[in-house]
Amino acid sequence: MSKNASAGMDKARLRHFMDVVNDDIAKDRYFGGSFVIARHGEIVLQKATGHSDPMKSRKVETDSVFSLFSTTKAMNTVLTLRAVELGELSFAAKIADIIPEFAGHGREKISVYDLITHTSGLPSIYTPREGMYIDRLDEMVATICEVVRPEVEPGVRLDYSPLCSHALLGEAVRRVDAKKRRYRDIIQQEIFDPLKMKDTSMGRRRDLAPRHLVPHFLGNSPTQHLGHSDFGPNGAFEEEDAEMPWVGVASTAGDLFRFAEMLRQMGQLNGARILSPTMLARSRQNQTGEMPNEVYKRMAEARGWPVIPGYIGLGFSLRGEKIGENLFGTLTSPETFGNYGAGTTIFWVDPERDITFVGLCTGVMNGAENIQRWRRLSDIVISAAD
Repeated sequence: MSKNASAGMDKARLRHFMDVVNDDIAKDRYFGGSFVIARHGEIVLQKATGHSDPMKSRKVETDSVFSLFSTTKAMNTVLTLRAVELGELSFAAKIADIIPEFAGHGREKISVYDLITHTSGLPSIYTPREGMYIDRLDEMVATICEVVRPEVEPGVRLDYSPLCSHALLGEAVRRVDAKKRRYRDIIQQEIFDPLKMKDTSMGRRRDLAPRHLVPHFLGNSPTQHLGHSDFGPNGAFEEEDAEMPWVGVASTAGDLFRFAEMLRQMGQLNGARILSPTMLARSRQNQTGEMPNEVYKRMAEARGWPVIPGYIGLGFSLRGEKIGENLFGTLTSPETFGNYGAGTTIFWVDPERDITFVGLCTGVMNGAENIQRWRRLSDIVISAAD
C-alpha cells in the first residue's frame, strides 16, 4: 500500500474532492475530516482538513483518532463471519441456543442470519432503557434480554438495528470463543493485531486519548451515550474499557483503510488472512431482496426521495442496483460494499473500479444531510477514475 500520485486517478478531480470538502467546512456543514482514497491498493489521496469542533480548538490531522460509531459494526461483522468459517457459529443457529436468557417472547426464532441482515424483527432502538450506561456489553445484553421484544416475525421486515443486532452478535462471538476471551480481546487479537491497526482499539485506549476527537453532535443525537465514568452525555466514547460491538471502536483513517483493504483483497492483507475469499464474495451479495430499510424509508418519504431497497449483504451495506440517495453514491458499482456511522464515518470498496474510500469527519450531521454529503463525495471519488 504505497502512495501513488496517479494509479489511474485524475489529479484535478482529486483536488476538486478536497475543494468540495473545504467548501462544506467553510459553510459550517461539518467541522473537518480525514480521508483516504486508493485504487489498486495505491493511495492517491491521504489528507486531513478542518477542526474538531465549532470553536476550532484542535486541527484534524491524518493521525487523528475518531469514534467510528456504527462503522464498528463492520468489524463485528467480520468477527461473526470468521466464527462461521471456524465452525463456532452458523448462520442458521438460533441466538437463544447461544444466549439462553434471550429465549421467550418469540425471540427463540431469531437466528444469526436474521441479526446480521437486520431482519430479526427487533425494533430499531439506540438503548434498551433510557438513561442507562451503555459501555459494558454484559449489562447491555442482560437489559436487551429483559426488555426488548420483536415487533414482527424474523424475515418480514428490514429494520436497521443501531444496537440490538450487533450487541447480541458480539456476545454470541464471545460465548462460542474457544479461548473464552473477553470480546475486546477477541477483536484486538483477531483483527487489529494481524492487520497492524496500531491506532485502533475497542474503547478509547489510553495512549490514543491525546489524539482522540471527542464527538460533537450538531443537535441531532437520538439519545445519550452514557458511560460508567460519567464523562458526560456522550461519555461512553471516552471510556477506555468500553465493550460496544455496535459503536465502540476508536480508529484513524489510515487504520480503517487497512481494514477496508483487507476486504478489497478478499480477506487478507500483507500475509494476514482474516476471512476466506468465498466468505467475502458471499458477504457482498444482497440478502434482503427488494425490502426497503424502514429507517431510511421514513426519511426518504419525508423528503420526497425515491424509496429504494435497503440492500444488506451478510452484515455489509451495499450500493445495489437502483438509484436513489445512497451513502455510497450513484456512480459506484452495484457490488460496492462497506459501512457507515452516525453522521460522521464511512468506508466503501468498489470491486469493479478497484477503489477504496475512507472518510472520517467531525461534527455529527443530521441523517439526511449526511446521506447527501457522502453520496456527493462518493460520486466525485468514482468520477476521478480513468
